[in-house]
Amino acid sequence: MKKALSLALFFSGAIALILILFSFFPKYQGVLIFLFVFLLGDLVLWVLVRKRILCLKPLTRILLTLLYWLPAASLAALVLFGFFRPFILWNVTVKAILLSLLMMTIVAKMIPLLISLLSRLIGLLSYLLFNARAAWLRWIELGAWITGGLFWLTLGLGMITWVYDFKVTTVDFPSARVPASFNNFRIVQFSDVHLGNWTCREKLKEAVARINELKPDLIVFTGDMFTFSTAEGKGFSQYLKQLHARYGIVAIMGNHDYGDYVRWENPLAKNMNLEDLHRFYKDLGWNLLLNRSLSIKSGPDSINIIGVQNWGATKRFQRYGDIIKAEHGINRSCFCLLLSHDPSYWDSIICRQHPEIDLTLSGHTHGGQLGIESGTLKWSILSWSNPLWGGFYTKNKAGFTSSLYVNRGLGTVGYAGRVGIRPEITLIILHSKQR
Repeated sequence: MKKALSLALFFSGAIALILILFSFFPKYQGVLIFLFVFLLGDLVLWVLVRKRILCLKPLTRILLTLLYWLPAASLAALVLFGFFRPFILWNVTVKAILLSLLMMTIVAKMIPLLISLLSRLIGLLSYLLFNARAAWLRWIELGAWITGGLFWLTLGLGMITWVYDFKVTTVDFPSARVPASFNNFRIVQFSDVHLGNWTCREKLKEAVARINELKPDLIVFTGDMFTFSTAEGKGFSQYLKQLHARYGIVAIMGNHDYGDYVRWENPLAKNMNLEDLHRFYKDLGWNLLLNRSLSIKSGPDSINIIGVQNWGATKRFQRYGDIIKAEHGINRSCFCLLLSHDPSYWDSIICRQHPEIDLTLSGHTHGGQLGIESGTLKWSILSWSNPLWGGFYTKNKAGFTSSLYVNRGLGTVGYAGRVGIRPEITLIILHSKQR
């Protein structure tokens, strides 16, 4: 009876926790489903290891029990704290570190859970089929805990060592449509800063310096300056204002910039957040393109810079991008550079309906933040779900060649770290190719 009551309390508490989090973060259904599965898995793993922990000395037993349930207790405490202080008002650095540590521990504990369940299944089959007890499976379970611990430490290093290990990728882009006056024109792209997850302001200063060192003719920012609200930008403007380019700085909005990832008190508060975003960019002196375009002239020639609002292939993301509206009034015979936060817009709309657009610059994916890029080896945790996760892509249609570059992002979201996928600044150099 006592065990049944404990299970009922645990299930009801887990469900209540998920429902509360859903009311706070309406766009995170998938993450919350995973979180609920983890809470159930946490209980199952505890049942598997409980007997061994109870056999230990009292002090060790208490310490291990507290350590085991610390992630779940911390999650509940953070949710409770959210009732007294809204999430968007939390200190950016503290918020990013706490949530990252929580996420790291959740994922790391899934490793021993899955391997322990698999080893128990193998042990059961071994006993039923061969009437033999597989004593060696205990060592596999121990190895699973060690693997989980090493994975946790690797993610920890990703937060400390690699999260701001900026790299500059140079992309030479030759095209017969690039005018002679724009030969060797230097465009620097950066994306997905996510100030709501930024843990060290001095590192943003370093990124700005790296961009300026590239001597850009034009700087483009391809969305997601913020994570939850524009208020996250407080104190960062002084660094972003140091960016300089001969033809200025052009920006677009990403899916996080609209304020859709938290529940606002009322529609007015959300609208105020968007107004704050417009003021933020105006104060920086950047040109925010919302389904608009502009022309850049050099000598007798000009090129088009087109910026669309966010558009995603799945219903989870906004579909505000309107290339027809953005192209209105431009000279389509000129070289066209499109800024689109989500690369799926290029794949779903541009390649099929507007292949005359020469080059699209996107971000959004962060390269998955976890992966391997070494020489010819290129793999990300997004490789199976999103083939356009980072780098250069081309497609040919109706005699046109349409190209895409997906920047791996400067910041992070969720987990405030990177392992194997470095934060990226992209230098695109246009080359006038003779017809």
